Amino acid sequence: MTLFRGHVEKGVIVLDEEHELPEGAPVTVSVAMTAPVTTVSGQSPSLYDRLESIIGKAQNLPADASANKRHYLYGHPKT
Repeated sequence: MTLFRGHVEKGVIVLDEEHELPEGAPVTVSVAMTAPVTTVSGQSPSLYDRLESIIGKAQNLPADASANKRHYLYGHPKT
């Protein structure tokens, strides 16, 4: 795999250096966040804002899941 660096310009990925890639070549894009994500108001989103979409989604967990997470995740003895 070859790593090319670039940036987004008007919604299009532009490589920083010119490279001739064959038409139809498969690519993988990984976004390297260098600046904090901000909301419309210009503020960094709170932890709640970032996790809001998954809050309350876990179902059928044991009643002691939070106290014994290491047991359920890694097999440690229950506390």
